[in-house]
Amino acid sequence: MRYGWPSLSYPEWSATCDTLHAHTQVLGKLAAAIAPPEPQLQHAALRLTARGWETAPLPATDGSGALVVALDLRTHDAVVEHSDGDEQRIALVPDRPVRDVTRDVLTAVRRLGTAVDIDLTPQEVPWSVPLDEDDEHKRYDPGQVNSYFAAATRAALVLAAFRAPYRGRSTPVNAWWGSFDLAVNLFSGQPADPPSDDFIMRNAMDAQEVAIGWWPGDPRYGNAAFYAYAHPAPEGFETATLSPAPARWDAALGEYILDWDDVCRSPDPHAVGLEFARSAFRHACTVCEWDPALLASAEGTPPPIS
Repeated sequence: MRYGWPSLSYPEWSATCDTLHAHTQVLGKLAAAIAPPEPQLQHAALRLTARGWETAPLPATDGSGALVVALDLRTHDAVVEHSDGDEQRIALVPDRPVRDVTRDVLTAVRRLGTAVDIDLTPQEVPWSVPLDEDDEHKRYDPGQVNSYFAAATRAALVLAAFRAPYRGRSTPVNAWWGSFDLAVNLFSGQPADPPSDDFIMRNAMDAQEVAIGWWPGDPRYGNAAFYAYAHPAPEGFETATLSPAPARWDAALGEYILDWDDVCRSPDPHAVGLEFARSAFRHACTVCEWDPALLASAEGTPPPIS
């Protein structure tokens, strides 16, 4: 069924996408600073929920309870809410700069019991102006955001269904605010050498894993797509023929890719997305020599519920 699987052209919504991406970074930086640290930087990840992007409950620094900071993509508000019921909303409107939204969100966070200093330099993006000074990014088209949210929700459901039966350690569907993607990471239980010594790589990629994800396009790759990679990837990892047929290796990205347009054109997009995720994981487990029982569990053997 095609209903609810909208097309998504990054060149058409790039200005709104960049603004929304910048807003998610404020949430992510708060989570990274306040949440108890977890392996592979899981505490810094956000979640895609039925209303948009949001943090997990964060401990208020004054001991008064918990705080959640969210982007409500149905009402188009940034939301700061306390576990005692207090809530503040900051409107996301077409011409309001990231600077103003950021300052209002941080003011609300402080008012609701959380004093925190965060580095507001954006990460993993082409621009470097601090978020609380950024008056360049202000385009916010609610219709484009609605299309993005509908697409992201469908993609997240594919990723959740793929991950569900796996009996090794895995993550929930994470919303990553640096790369602005959704991903699940499945781990073999073995350590791995990080690809570099910078802070993110040193902490996020110190274990053997396979990542399956989705992103809405970016300046490097102008199409929304599912992707898959393994770390560490052995020689020849890129030579597989995955299914469905449109899936391919992208040498520039260093990942297997299945374009969103190919998914949406299929009679059963959810099944096609799952087919790609399972095909990529099957290949990765084989060439990376994972325990065959882990691969079997991802494919439902033994079944997760008996």
